[in-house]
Amino acid sequence: MANVTHKRTGELLRVLFEILIKKPDGLPAREAIEQVKSKIQLTEYEKGYFESGRQRFEQIIRFATVDCTKAGWLVKEKGTWFVTELGIEAYKKFTDPEQFHKEAVRLYRIWKRGGAQPDTDTVEIDDGETENKVIVTFESAEEQAWTEIEEFIKSKNPYEFQNMVGDLLTAMGYYVAWISPPGKDGGIDLLAWNDPLGTKPPRIKVQVKRYSDQKINVDTLRSFIALLGDDDVGIMVSTSGFTKDAEAEARTQEKRKITLINMRNFIDLWVKFYDKLSDSARSKMPLKQIWFLSPDK
Repeated sequence: MANVTHKRTGELLRVLFEILIKKPDGLPAREAIEQVKSKIQLTEYEKGYFESGRQRFEQIIRFATVDCTKAGWLVKEKGTWFVTELGIEAYKKFTDPEQFHKEAVRLYRIWKRGGAQPDTDTVEIDDGETENKVIVTFESAEEQAWTEIEEFIKSKNPYEFQNMVGDLLTAMGYYVAWISPPGKDGGIDLLAWNDPLGTKPPRIKVQVKRYSDQKINVDTLRSFIALLGDDDVGIMVSTSGFTKDAEAEARTQEKRKITLINMRNFIDLWVKFYDKLSDSARSKMPLKQIWFLSPDK
């Protein structure tokens, strides 16, 4: 059992928030924690490790973010952390690190116990007994699972991923009529229809981009939109996501129907339609469900 002050925890949290505020699209939790670590001087206690093998510094950060999440300041989605508008307001309002963390704890208590206030000047961080342990364990497992799935997809070459997109469309009930072979494709990677003979509009044109970190910009999206006819629907799939301008362009299109699918969307759909994938398709990214006791109450 060891004690970490509100002030120190607040210092760490404010560095974390400073980093995340500059990343409106969020950061993977592990990357965010490593960036905090690179910006501060760890104490000897924080440099140490719990019996589980996790460094105390990382555990302190993860436990403290539970308060911030319940306070509405932080959102965690599939291993990625985002600061909310409420979080930005709190960061600006509570500039004193101690008050910043105490306010997060106060709001957490309101969420959990209907307004009970913290009555000590320290926050207990323990490797075996803590009310937040289940939450942190669950979040860490979810983060690891999604990170491994994303890295697995990134390891695929562009044509392997393109074929996975075709498998997914088939599982969703569409009829994939054509998949582009390696080489120049004129900007269209797949064609699909709502019926086996392609007699019922719309025709679905798909472009697949498997990049590691280059987001699709608005110019690339407009080039794809230019290939769509009046009776076409466009789907652009990108493992690296889309810029804000590209997302806005897709939302405001009036003449052409376009759907954007990023990495998270693709994985969500793969999971949702997993039972309808063919055996061959499942073998390309096999998944297994593991049940956890939910930390939500």
